[in-house]
Amino acid sequence: MKHSARHGGSTPVTTPVTTTAPRTTGTTPGPRASRGRSARRNGPFWQAIGILAEILITLAAICALYIVWQMWWTGVEAERTQVETRQQVSWSDPSKNGGETTIAKAQSGDAPVQPESASYGDLIAQLYVPRFGSGWQRNIVEGTDAAQLARHGLGHYENTQMPGQVGNFAVAGHRNGYGEPLGDVDKLQTGDAIVVRTKDYWYVYTFTQYKIVLPEDVYVIAPDPFNSGQQATKRMITLTTCEPKYSTPTHRWIVWGELKYWAKVSDGIPQELATTDASGKVKFASNSTTAMSLPARMGSMKPVVIGALVAWIVLFIAAAVAWRWPARAAIRAGRRPRPDASIYGGLLRLQPGVLPVRVVLLALLCVAAAAALFEWTFPWAATTIPFLQQMSNFAVTS
Repeated sequence: MKHSARHGGSTPVTTPVTTTAPRTTGTTPGPRASRGRSARRNGPFWQAIGILAEILITLAAICALYIVWQMWWTGVEAERTQVETRQQVSWSDPSKNGGETTIAKAQSGDAPVQPESASYGDLIAQLYVPRFGSGWQRNIVEGTDAAQLARHGLGHYENTQMPGQVGNFAVAGHRNGYGEPLGDVDKLQTGDAIVVRTKDYWYVYTFTQYKIVLPEDVYVIAPDPFNSGQQATKRMITLTTCEPKYSTPTHRWIVWGELKYWAKVSDGIPQELATTDASGKVKFASNSTTAMSLPARMGSMKPVVIGALVAWIVLFIAAAVAWRWPARAAIRAGRRPRPDASIYGGLLRLQPGVLPVRVVLLALLCVAAAAALFEWTFPWAATTIPFLQQMSNFAVTS
């Protein structure tokens, strides 16, 4: 008897299961495709934008360095020149009077005139203004042209009177850069001391008033600036500088003072320049005649240029021997993608060695370039480019 499933047979009906493998399509990237896409270079337009950005950043850095040169380095050079000038003259040290510092007696009667005459560039006096700082002092040389004011401190107007003489002892100085000898002229207060020291005498003037004038107002340095054309009867001092301080000097800031008393250098120092220590001993507040800061001792950026280049050469050779150029080799071998065009990136890849060494090599080149700008490029620009000539504050009342 035959059995049938339809009639309740016990044998089950089995349905076969078919497994379908997943299909790979072109829309799912593999590992190689992902790496290729992440390393894709920018197009020519964006690479050009990147190079332009590097150029603009470089120009901004050069402008910032020019400001540092103008505001700081010119002062370092002026400091060195002034200290060297003081070292070359045989002026006595007023703080070593008999082994201790004493207060010079104020003298009565007509003040002596010193020097009676001077040649262009001669050191005729030193200026001390306590309001500008306890250790503040600057040289005064004969002449007010750019060469004198840029390196030698203050300049004496050659057609005006000498210290102690009846009339007007007039001097000019920069207010910004070149040691900015008159940078704080706006801080002077009525009655402040303005002390002039020549080889043998002290002349203590008192600040009386100031005025802002145009460059052509030359009456300010006349023997009697308040009564033009009249015979002078007072012993005055006039300080002239640029106004405004941080932009093109369209005006002049004028300071006037009158002689209070005079004293002998051999007797000590004026009371206005004296301080006392914890033991009560008198000290000369501005006794830094031959002291020189560390940058001023260097005096030039040439050693920095030479030192940076020598260090770069030595490290370059050592890195080339030890590591050769691994970054460039990896790019040529295809282990690294070819980078976008870049000025500093290209310079970095030209250096041998591993990345930290290449960064140091590039930094040494940048230091050498910056020092060269300080030593040669910026001085040339300040005396050649009209806009920078005006901004350099070389102009004085003529």
